[in-house]
Amino acid sequence: MSTLDTGAAPGVGAGSTDASPPPEETAETALARTLQRIARGDLLVVVMSFVFAFLIGSVLIVIANQDVREALGYFFDRPSDALTAIWQSITQAYGAMFRGAIFDAPGFTKAADSVREAGGSGTYVLLPALVAGLRPLTETLTVATPLIIASAGMAVSFRAGLFNIGGTGQLIAGAMAAGYVGFTLDLPVVIHLLVCLIAGTLAGGVWGGIAGFLKARFGANEVISTIMLNWIATYLLFFALKTAAFTGANQSQPTSPSVGDNAVLPLLLGSGFRLHAGLLLAAGAAVLLWWLMSRSTIGFHFRAVGSNPRAAQVAGISPSRTAFLVLAVAGALVGLAGAVHVLGTERRLTEGVAGSIGFDAITVALLGRSGPVGIVLAGLLFAGLSTGGRFMESNQGVPLDLVQVIQVLVVLFIAAPPLVRTLIGLRKVDHPGAGARVRGARRARAGSERAAVASGAAGTQGAAGTQGVAESEGPRETQSDTESQSATEAQGATDAQRAAPAGERPEDRTDEQEEER
Repeated sequence: MSTLDTGAAPGVGAGSTDASPPPEETAETALARTLQRIARGDLLVVVMSFVFAFLIGSVLIVIANQDVREALGYFFDRPSDALTAIWQSITQAYGAMFRGAIFDAPGFTKAADSVREAGGSGTYVLLPALVAGLRPLTETLTVATPLIIASAGMAVSFRAGLFNIGGTGQLIAGAMAAGYVGFTLDLPVVIHLLVCLIAGTLAGGVWGGIAGFLKARFGANEVISTIMLNWIATYLLFFALKTAAFTGANQSQPTSPSVGDNAVLPLLLGSGFRLHAGLLLAAGAAVLLWWLMSRSTIGFHFRAVGSNPRAAQVAGISPSRTAFLVLAVAGALVGLAGAVHVLGTERRLTEGVAGSIGFDAITVALLGRSGPVGIVLAGLLFAGLSTGGRFMESNQGVPLDLVQVIQVLVVLFIAAPPLVRTLIGLRKVDHPGAGARVRGARRARAGSERAAVASGAAGTQGAAGTQGVAESEGPRETQSDTESQSATEAQGATDAQRAAPAGERPEDRTDEQEEER
């Protein structure tokens, strides 16, 4: 008696001779599953996006290099010259980018040699050399500080399902408020700085709250309203810098007076570096983003509305009120970024005070998946590309626009994970078992067609038999026997299909199993 008849478990009792225990998981299977998890993860997509972006950037560097073009002119005579020129152009360009963004090895060596020539040794050589070598890293951290804070504000709106494009306007509003308080008031040291930061935060929150109010009250699209508010803030800054209130006695140039010494963010590494205490505020903004979206009630409301507004409304959460709060909180964080940028780096208001921070923050938030750790890493990366790109332009003559091309390519590849997996030969990861399911569907369709043809033939035969009933009784008996035999075969096929294991059904087979069959 089989296992199906007795109901015994496989490998137990009478059924032990018919069914064997499942095989143990081998190391190859575990490794394959681990590789599959890696292939399906976001980390591989991000890493390969940068690889492809830098490969395309390498092609552009080669095209723009004059020595490479000259060497390619006599490529067939001396191909080694062209290959050497191509390799040197790429390595020197990216080496200069690394040198300008993270560590300046030649500067480190030069400073160490200078101290040794002056009679120094030991730590007297190491410390000045490290200061010279790590100077590019401090510049990268300085550029990344307002970018991380603004990206945290963008992440709040993105995780709540609102696409906030108003980073530039909110940053300008915060910078204008903080700068105006900084050069008009005269308060004690700590109080003056706190008042400036609070003023910038409130101004950014109000500017973002305008778009939130239009969204909540009138259903205005936040993309359109925030873009328009960007232009309003930009031209409002242009107008303000032409008035006596913002220019003071220097009305000939569109710049404001410098903020007071009491309102300046303190420097962390002394006067020789630009790195200021805003870096601590950037770290605090990342922690605040984590707490707000993962541990607070209002953050839960934000995420609930972003996931399913209708279900959130049924649960008692107002989508309109939440939309207003989301854009106000996001604007407050971006306004704080503007205040930090003015009080720590710029020290005064200019027409280009916002730069590209507002739009770069959108890219960084998307690249960092709107998470605190991802935003910090993406912000450091984009800041490194910016500072390293400037040094690459001055040292190697590579256009700074190449950095913008690399940034855009990174975002393009990250926005299309199937494209990246296709380029690296992992297209089937996005749709595992699709080939087997398609083949199973084709076989099922072919079987249905054959069954339809067979039923049509049986119907024709049945009609012929009915017509001959009056002539003799024999055909009737033959027809009955045929129908009984067909029913028996159909029942047997059904039983066999039920008895077959689930893994043996055609539609459940994997691509590898189909190839083995």
